[in-house]
Amino acid sequence: MKAMDVMSRDVVTVRPGDDIAEAVRLLAEHDVSALPVIDDSGMVVGVISETDLMRREEIGTEKHRPWWLEAMTPGIVLAREFAKEHGRKVDEVMSDSIVSASEETPLGEIATLLEKHRIKRVPILRDGKLVGMVSRCNLIQALASSHVQAGSDARGDRSIRLQLLDRLDGQTWTGFGSRNIIVRDGVVHLWGLVGSEEEHKALIALSEQVPGVKGLSDETFPAY
Repeated sequence: MKAMDVMSRDVVTVRPGDDIAEAVRLLAEHDVSALPVIDDSGMVVGVISETDLMRREEIGTEKHRPWWLEAMTPGIVLAREFAKEHGRKVDEVMSDSIVSASEETPLGEIATLLEKHRIKRVPILRDGKLVGMVSRCNLIQALASSHVQAGSDARGDRSIRLQLLDRLDGQTWTGFGSRNIIVRDGVVHLWGLVGSEEEHKALIALSEQVPGVKGLSDETFPAY
């Protein structure tokens, strides 16, 4: 399987000039560990994560070194730490070293990136622009769906997934497109929270209408 088979397309983002308070609100509200930073042209220019916000003046977690150790610390390190501790805009705090992958990246390589860089999610880019996100949770979902014996029609599974995601994007009664869907050998696996029993029934009905769907594995759980 590749990144395109498991990635979430509806990704929460911020702009370089946004206030830190807005980034913090989005991290908490959407229960994510990192946000891609997008410029006006749609290019990914950085990532702001929980790690970037651990040392903050507001909560008294700034670094305090003995004077002699601070005197030995390179100025560039001190300047970087000061910006992260006191910055008020996203571009003052974000990491501009971006660990990313493409839609064609195999999941094995995604797992290696997550382990090597000790991160929880990887932005998926196409020509420098964000098209999705793959998280540790997405890999676990893929693993949980692996009991289905996948056939050779990976292209057909991807077509089903894209059709279903496109249909969900056009529905005003659900935000499920921001959750996740995996298709293996024509079987649709639905993952995530649903807000009502009515939404749950509608999601199943919508999934069953997509041409090529052979079955449905309902892994959702209610938030009602």
